[in-house]
Amino acid sequence: MPDMPPPMVSEVQVTAPRLAPSPADLAFSIVRVGPDDLARSPRLDETLRAEPGVSLFRRTGSEVANPTIQGLSLRAIAPSGAGRTLVTLDGAPQNDPFGGWVIWSALPPEGLAGADIVKGAGAGPYGAGALTGVVALQEREPQAGLSALDLSVADYGTYRGAAAFGSENLLVVVSGLSQEGYVPVRGQGRGAVDQPAGLDQVSAAARLQGQVAGVNAAFRLTAFEERRGGGVEGVSSEASGGGATLSLAQPSATDAGGWRLQAWLRTSDLKNRFAAVEADRSASRPAAQQLATPALGYGMNAAWRAVNGPWTWEVGADLRVNDGETREFFRDLGAGFTRGRVAGGRTQVGGVYGEATRVGERLLLTGGVRVDGWEASEARRIERDLSGGAVLLNARAPDRSGTTPTGRLGARYELTEAIYLRGAAYSGFRPPTLNELHRPFRVGNDITEANPALEPEQLYGVEAAIGGQGAFAWSAGVFFNRLEDPITNVTIGQGPGTFPIAGFVPAGGVLRQRQNAGVIEAWGLEVYADRDFGAWAVRFDAVATQAEVDGGSAAPQLNGLRPAQTPEFAATLGLDWSASERLRLSGQIRHEGLRYEDDLNSRSLAAATTLDLRVAWRTGPDAELYLAADNLLDADIEAGVSGDGLITLAAPRLVRIGYSLRR
Repeated sequence: MPDMPPPMVSEVQVTAPRLAPSPADLAFSIVRVGPDDLARSPRLDETLRAEPGVSLFRRTGSEVANPTIQGLSLRAIAPSGAGRTLVTLDGAPQNDPFGGWVIWSALPPEGLAGADIVKGAGAGPYGAGALTGVVALQEREPQAGLSALDLSVADYGTYRGAAAFGSENLLVVVSGLSQEGYVPVRGQGRGAVDQPAGLDQVSAAARLQGQVAGVNAAFRLTAFEERRGGGVEGVSSEASGGGATLSLAQPSATDAGGWRLQAWLRTSDLKNRFAAVEADRSASRPAAQQLATPALGYGMNAAWRAVNGPWTWEVGADLRVNDGETREFFRDLGAGFTRGRVAGGRTQVGGVYGEATRVGERLLLTGGVRVDGWEASEARRIERDLSGGAVLLNARAPDRSGTTPTGRLGARYELTEAIYLRGAAYSGFRPPTLNELHRPFRVGNDITEANPALEPEQLYGVEAAIGGQGAFAWSAGVFFNRLEDPITNVTIGQGPGTFPIAGFVPAGGVLRQRQNAGVIEAWGLEVYADRDFGAWAVRFDAVATQAEVDGGSAAPQLNGLRPAQTPEFAATLGLDWSASERLRLSGQIRHEGLRYEDDLNSRSLAAATTLDLRVAWRTGPDAELYLAADNLLDADIEAGVSGDGLITLAAPRLVRIGYSLRR
């Protein structure tokens, strides 16, 4: 996945309603994920995580992770369950309207043409949520007949199928998976309550596109549903939803100019069952049940770009509105749930931006400003006694609003035809999600309280890099990010004990609350090299990040500590060998350093190294049979550790065999 921004072009032919890549992209760190990368794994999040520093909140992938921790973060600055990265598909946000996470099973790789991992770069044209960066997905173009197919079987009772087909103006993408799953708690700590974390998933999407009065137009519909076990008796989740997107664009036929207008809508619902587990893991009992989490998100974005000689001008605007609530039962003392809760609210954010870029013979300069207004309103948390209906808590937080200005500057200088320098300074922000504002949750015996007074996070960053393209592609860069008011799960109590609002915390558990906890500063070094020897290709990526928390007066106990779930080092070494016209072998070694489970750095997760191998036999110009092994050496990858020292592991070795077609 080379660190090569999309090239500037003199002629653009666009059938989907997109604008050509902006020349401003050349000043920022953009990693391109191509079709070959997407074909390596049936899970998009796994493909993206091959880029060091890209991670979900924990080391578990989307095949096991609860939806609430499937948010994406970049550069290992401070991952969170909600994610600190905006994920878009042809410009439309894919983050959940209630929680900010991404349902990765609804985005099968077979429906994609590629992705750009934009590290840093600020809010700029992307808007709210683009804190540590953006993952900009591009859907594949329609074509007549079958354009992509993947059928596979794998260990742990895994069966998967996905296909993309249609006509010249219609793309249909469907996927389905059934997986019995592996047991996350293995070895001596395993008890009677531990069981496989299975997953059943289906998704479908259709996009109709064409030209109307010279304007490229597309209308897209999507729907998904997944049911998963939590790996513990009595723990499970269900996620479902859908969406619609209408996109219009009129790109210039000769340069990067044109205009784009898009409106989108997303619905989602989430159900969760949680359990409290006995100390010896011999039994569990219901701890909470999330009956429904209906949420609606909708918005629009628009951009207009003009090219005048060496100058490119772009102005735009966007608006996002999210409305939702969680409906739950909780407090089971042994005879069933005794309390009910409804909590939720509404958030909206909208902004305008302007950007100018000048492309000279050797020097490119770009700069832009943006201003956003945000609002959190209609906050409510109502708790009732289920037996008589008496209201025990009726909390109505006041409406809050604010304005956040951001900006970015970038430069790129071509030292020679093969070597360049680039540098950038930027700022971005992320408002808290409805989930962070209003929903408390429980994992095992650990309880985390919501906080309706949360403020938006804001990130300021600078970076510089040198790179080149010749005998091999390479780059090396440094970055500094300062994350102000990060939303962090701050430990405020230890079990056993009874606390206001949260109630009883069992022995071995802790009580945390989401808080804007001071500042996180992170220094980082990124290196990349890619060499193609003809039949052989080698690539190496690595990132080293030194992140530190200053908790300030809100959380002085965090001063000098590393953010939770933040490794100091991550690297990937990949090798591809075309042994013959038909036979191709691919291997990948991934290493990640030690990280901490908690904000107090009291629970460490050991460093992990995995080896993945894939052997493919080409059966035709576009088709192949393959045998793949993830985590071939069956390394124990520590994904979580509880207050009493119980370790949860990520995926063991998984071998799959399948048939793939890509046209």
